[in-house]
Amino acid sequence: MDFLTGLADGKFLSILGASIAILFAGMGSAKGTSIAGQAAAGAISEDSSKFGKLLVLQLLPGTQGLYGFIVAFLILTKAGILGAEVALTSAQGFQLLASGLAVGITGLVSGVFQGKVAAAGVGIVAKKPDELGKAITLAAIVETYALLGLLISFLAYNGVVVG
Repeated sequence: MDFLTGLADGKFLSILGASIAILFAGMGSAKGTSIAGQAAAGAISEDSSKFGKLLVLQLLPGTQGLYGFIVAFLILTKAGILGAEVALTSAQGFQLLASGLAVGITGLVSGVFQGKVAAAGVGIVAKKPDELGKAITLAAIVETYALLGLLISFLAYNGVVVG
């Protein structure tokens, strides 16, 4: 098998799709939780009693990585990497690759921006601790787009018929 033929292999393409889903979504979550965590650390240094409330805001951008993990797991299972051996065509491999792109890219972008909104929410809670609900709501709106990416990935994944 030559190099180009190997790149078009269904299993390789599906592993690439799973890798993109978890890698990009995980990068978004790591960056987002880092941004929110840095803001929370500053607020906690002023008042450690706010730790529990601020932890919630830091955790919110972490969901994108979970969405990427779910899609990656599903792709690897359907491709026969985890479980029963399956023969994949190049077309099926490309389809599974494409199904990982939506959650990967939306997770990368929304994770970073959700982290920024959560960091702003830390500022709200630092000054007005009773306004945590408003801060969570603002950050959760960004989550909508990560959920849409997850939904499209899931629908695309379900459209791949492997037999």
